[in-house]
Amino acid sequence: MSRDYTKGTKSIAEAIAESTDTHFVPVTFERWNHIEGPFFHGTKTPFEVDDELVPGHVSNYHEGRTSNHVYFATLIEPAIWAAELATALAGNEERGRVYVVAPTGPFEDDPNVTHKKFPGNVTQSYRTRHPMRVVDELQNWEGHNPEALQAMLNNIAHLQQQGLDVIED
Repeated sequence: MSRDYTKGTKSIAEAIAESTDTHFVPVTFERWNHIEGPFFHGTKTPFEVDDELVPGHVSNYHEGRTSNHVYFATLIEPAIWAAELATALAGNEERGRVYVVAPTGPFEDDPNVTHKKFPGNVTQSYRTRHPMRVVDELQNWEGHNPEALQAMLNNIAHLQQQGLDVIED
């Protein structure tokens, strides 16, 4: 029987509410090992336990682009979004995959979400240039409703049309 890694994890909305009036301390490659998991990674790609996710593969979000980092979060919701968007953008009708992963080296705040819509790193999203080891796969995660997913896809398409779909990688 698989461990319940999601027990006690917050939603993004709860993390935003908790971040109000708190002092943001950046997570950097020099200051990262105080962040505790579990850590989650969402994708369209099937992996097995003990596989390593490594940088240098084709991006899930930009055709023809190589990703220089592996992205992950301590909240499950960003990983669910990643899994859903990766499969939808690939035109894949299958369900995405959400993995519990373990870092093998230093990591930093994901600059694509840190200090963007809200101060700090409210999604608790990170990136690394080191491998992430797959610990487990979450089977029973709940995705977003089709309307919310379509709204996110429409927003991405709108940003692309404006040339604003920039990913700092």
